[in-house]
Amino acid sequence: MNRQLVVVLSTLLVSWLIFCDIAAAKPNADEALDLLKKGNERFVSGMSMHPNTSSERLIQAGKENQGDHAYATVITCSDSRVPVELLFDAGIMDTFVVRVAGNVVDTDEAGSIEYGLAHVKTPILVVLGHTQCGAVTAVTHAVHGTGHALERNIPQLVDNIEPAVRAAMAANPEMHGDEVIPAAIEANVWQGIEDLFMMSPSTRDLVKNHTARVIGAIYDVGTGKVNWLPESKVEAILARVEANPARIMNAMAEEKH
Repeated sequence: MNRQLVVVLSTLLVSWLIFCDIAAAKPNADEALDLLKKGNERFVSGMSMHPNTSSERLIQAGKENQGDHAYATVITCSDSRVPVELLFDAGIMDTFVVRVAGNVVDTDEAGSIEYGLAHVKTPILVVLGHTQCGAVTAVTHAVHGTGHALERNIPQLVDNIEPAVRAAMAANPEMHGDEVIPAAIEANVWQGIEDLFMMSPSTRDLVKNHTARVIGAIYDVGTGKVNWLPESKVEAILARVEANPARIMNAMAEEKH
């Protein structure tokens, strides 16, 4: 048998055994990140396994709690070019996904993330931006004064992106016009993480207690590859937020009587 084929088959077998083991023991943060990375590698190489998509898994989903299975919360853009489960080669009950234009983190998104981390108990959160992001592009054009009229609800949706665009412009003064958009897309991932930490004490506590990890990443819509950003930046953002007196402090909602 061809040596390369043996390696490929061995890799597939190991990956399959890992996926089968998820039902018995939920992954920790390191294992969950490894599942996401390996799943994306399979997707990029055209060797997706499409795990946990059988009728048996559907039956299981109808009887069991997703919290016993889901290993990652992902917030990403609503863009049709970012098919989360496919690009991570994940299946039913594997990922708790939050989607919103521009992968911004406002109240609804923060609440969804809190649910994914605190109740579904996923060990990691991935804040996933993507190349050619229309929301970041639109805000960049607006900041440059070259934007166009928007429907009434869109400005309130994307206003969280403006600080990221301005930060990218300030950090890259040599970039002009649309040249700054890739930098703004990455800055928007960091902005989303900072917004989350500012408004979610429970998320801060989970990260500080090493119960959950927050990871930034950029998905390339032209290649299918996820590029993982340095976690050291997340740590720096958390430290900055912890020193900010404007951060929200009460982790729990007030009871209504």
